[in-house]
Amino acid sequence: MRVFLTVIGVAGILITGACSGPKKTLRHQAVIKDPAVLEQRADSLFFAAQRSKMLGDFRTAITQYSDYLRLNKNNPTAYYELARLFMEVQNPGYALGFARRAASMDPENHWFQITLADAFAINEQFDSAAAVFEKLTARYPESEDYLYNKAMFLAKANKPASALAVFSQLEKKTGVVEEVIYQKQRLLLKMSQVDAAAAEIRKLIDTNPLELRYYFLLAEVYDANDRTAEATAIYNDVLRKDPDNARALLGLATYAKKRNDKAGYWAFLTRAFANPTYSIDEKVAYVYPYLQMMQLDSTKEEEGLELTSLIVNAHPREAKAYALRGDMYSQADMLDSAQQNYAKALSLDSSRFSVWYQLMWIYSRKEDPNALLALSNTVTDKFPKEFMGYYFKGVASFLLQQYPAAIGALNKALEIGNGEKKFMADVQSLLGDAYHATGQHQQSDSSYEKALLLRPDDALVLNNYSYYLSLRGENLEHAAEMSKRSLDLEPESPTYMDTYAWILFRQDKFEDARHWIEKALQFPEAQQNPNVLEHYGDILFNLKDVTKAVEYWQKAKDKGATSVGLVRKIAEKKYIQ
Repeated sequence: MRVFLTVIGVAGILITGACSGPKKTLRHQAVIKDPAVLEQRADSLFFAAQRSKMLGDFRTAITQYSDYLRLNKNNPTAYYELARLFMEVQNPGYALGFARRAASMDPENHWFQITLADAFAINEQFDSAAAVFEKLTARYPESEDYLYNKAMFLAKANKPASALAVFSQLEKKTGVVEEVIYQKQRLLLKMSQVDAAAAEIRKLIDTNPLELRYYFLLAEVYDANDRTAEATAIYNDVLRKDPDNARALLGLATYAKKRNDKAGYWAFLTRAFANPTYSIDEKVAYVYPYLQMMQLDSTKEEEGLELTSLIVNAHPREAKAYALRGDMYSQADMLDSAQQNYAKALSLDSSRFSVWYQLMWIYSRKEDPNALLALSNTVTDKFPKEFMGYYFKGVASFLLQQYPAAIGALNKALEIGNGEKKFMADVQSLLGDAYHATGQHQQSDSSYEKALLLRPDDALVLNNYSYYLSLRGENLEHAAEMSKRSLDLEPESPTYMDTYAWILFRQDKFEDARHWIEKALQFPEAQQNPNVLEHYGDILFNLKDVTKAVEYWQKAKDKGATSVGLVRKIAEKKYIQ
C-alpha cells in the first residue's frame, strides 16, 4: 500500500511581495485591451512562474503567479500553485486561502482537494483535513491512500475511536499490513486497551513468525504497561528462536535487575555483550554511564572493566572498543592499562583526536614529560588546529624547564583559542610561571591577571602570583590580598601559609609573619620543605632570635636548600637579602 501524506511544518511568514509589488509596476504601464496580447502576456507570466518554481525561487514564482492572476482570475491551477508555494515558504494562512479557491473552482480535481487537506493540516485543522479525505474516499472507494490519510487526520484530531474504525475498514481492503496494524495498536494503547493492542501485534507475528521485530514490539507494549510476566515470556520466546539475541537478553537482564537477581542480571548481560552481532555502538552507550557510577560505587569498577573486556573480545578490530576500555582504566586510575588501550585504539584508527587527547592526559598524570612532549609533537603535527595539543606541549616543555618552547606552545594554544574556559585559564597561569622563569616579569604579571579574570578564585594562581611579587618586592599590598584570598579558599594549605608569611615578612610585619609560618610548620610536609625552613630562619633573625634563626637555616641547608646567600647566612649569622 502506498502511503500518501504530505507533512509540512507550520510557521508564519507573511509574503507581501505577491500582493503589493506588482501594483506599483502596473500603474506605470499602458492599459492593454487587445485580448490576444493579454492572453500572450498571461501565458508568459505563467510559464515564467513555472520556471522560477522549478529553480527553487519560490518568492519570485509567487510574485509571477500573482501577476498572472491579475490578467486571468479564472485559472484554478494558478491558485493551486500559489497554495503549494505558500506551504513551501511556510505561510499557512495564505496557503489555505489559495487552496480553498482552487478546490472550489474545480472540485473534481483530486490534486486540488489533496492540497486543500494539506493546507488544513498545516493550519492544524485536522478535522477539516479528514473531511476532505472523507469526500475523496467516497469518490474513489478503491483508493487505500485516501482511506489511510483520513484515518491519520482523525487520529491527529484526537478522535482515536473514529480513526480506529477507519483503519479497520482499511485492513479489510489490504489484509494484515504492518503500517496499518502499527497505527491500530498505537490508537488502542491511547485508549488504554492493552490486550486489544497486543492482539493486533500478534496478527503480525501470525503472518510472519520469523520476523523478530514484531515480538519486540509486543514486548514493548507489555513492558510499557508494567506487565513484566508477559514481556518476559516474549523475550524467552525470542531466545528459543535466536539464543544469542542481544535485545532479548538485555530485556531479561533488566527484569532480573528490578527483582534484585544480581546473578541473573549479570548472566544475561554478559551473554549479550559477548555477541559480536550486537552493535558495538549500543554496547558503548550501555557501558559509558559506568564511568560516572564508578565514582559513587566501587563495585561498578569491576563490572565496567569486565563489560569492556567482553566488548574488546567481541570486536577485536574496533578502535572504539579499546578507547572505551582505556577510559574505564583511566577512571579507575590504572594508568598503565589505560595507556596500552589508548595506544591500541590509535593503532586501529589514528583519526580520533579525542583518543590522542586522553593519551596525552595519561602521560601528564604519570608525570612523564619526555613522553608527553614526544606525543604532543605528533599531535600538533597531525592536528594543527587543536588547542589541547599545544597546551600539553606547553606543559611538557615547562616541566622539562624548556621555558621558551613552553611559551611558544602556550601562545600558539591561545592563538587557536578554541579551548574550554578552564583550559584557557590554565594556559594563562602556566604562561605566568614560564614568563617568570625567564625573567619576563611584565608578561608574567599580565598572564596571571588574565588567568584570574577567567578564574578569579584559583588559589594556585593567587598564591604563585603573590609569591613572585613578594620575591621582587613589588606591589606587596596586592600580593598580600591575593595570598590571603588563597588561604580563604584553602585554609589548610601550608604552602599558602608560607607564602602569606613571606609577604608579611617583606612588609616588615615580622610578628604576623612568625604567626603564619609557625602555623605552616605544624604540617609534616612543611617541616621537610627547605624553603619554609629558610623563611622561618629569616623571620626569626629579624625578631632578634639569632641562635634559632641559624638553627633553621642549617636545617634548610640539610634538607637541600640552594638559595643564594644561605651559606653566608649560616657562616656570618646574619640575614642576607
